[in-house]
Amino acid sequence: MSASPSTPPDVAAVGAYLRGLQDEICTALAAEDGSEKFRTDEWTRPEGGGGRTRIMAEGGVFEKAGIAFSHVRGEKLPPSATAHRPDLAGKPWEALGVSLVIHPRNPHVPTSHANVRFFCAGDIWWFGGGFDLTPYYGVEEDCTHWHRTARAAVAPFGDALYPRFKKWCDDYFFLKHRGEPRGIGGLFFDDFNELGFDRSFALMRAVGDAYLPAYRPIVAKWKATPHTDAQRQFQLYRRGRYVEFNLVWDRGTLFGLQSGGRTESILMSLPPLVRWDYDFRPVPGSAEARLHDMFLKPRNWADA
Repeated sequence: MSASPSTPPDVAAVGAYLRGLQDEICTALAAEDGSEKFRTDEWTRPEGGGGRTRIMAEGGVFEKAGIAFSHVRGEKLPPSATAHRPDLAGKPWEALGVSLVIHPRNPHVPTSHANVRFFCAGDIWWFGGGFDLTPYYGVEEDCTHWHRTARAAVAPFGDALYPRFKKWCDDYFFLKHRGEPRGIGGLFFDDFNELGFDRSFALMRAVGDAYLPAYRPIVAKWKATPHTDAQRQFQLYRRGRYVEFNLVWDRGTLFGLQSGGRTESILMSLPPLVRWDYDFRPVPGSAEARLHDMFLKPRNWADA
């Protein structure tokens, strides 16, 4: 990461954008679901700050959808957060973000995740975020749409960012103990301040604003598609991989738990139902096997 630029960050502007983004995404997903089932939970933490978690459970389209805004602060970071950044040790800090995970009911609709965030400690600050897609049944045109939307979002900030952020996403959302990616990727970036505050903030907004155009058309296309119980069981099995990544590898989950965050909000990303099958192997040539053989491989989807 480059040295922190000298322009002071406008934390209030970041917070206003993130709260508005949460509102926009909740409104759109409620409309797609055909319900108004988001429960709003305002919370505070003793160490400082708080947030607003919104959860939809048992919707018509979304079995569980969680969209959380948080603005938390503390006097010093946990050792796990400063092990590789000793310059942050002992500094007061604050972190703002919107994080969401959407678990659809229909196995033909992919699970999606997005996160945009801002962190500062003293005179050090950065942005991070991205979005990624986890299909259960792969569709090439959906993957192409997802990645082309991602590429268009960051294109105004330089041609080099999309391939860089795509690879970062492929590398990050990878289950090392399984030797496989979580899904088909998208964008991921962190510790980003190299464009200065105004342009880095604009980049973060562009990524946040691109999530709905990337995901909602895929939901609309597949949400009413008939499916079998066998396809549902495969969806629950693949959700197990999602849980494994979030609990074993995800830095945001670990940071939230280790910094005294609100456990319910941190773990809202977990699906309501999941299964693990011992040494499951899909039938060769099946749609389930095709997911692993053709889609869970790094690919240049934007140029497909």
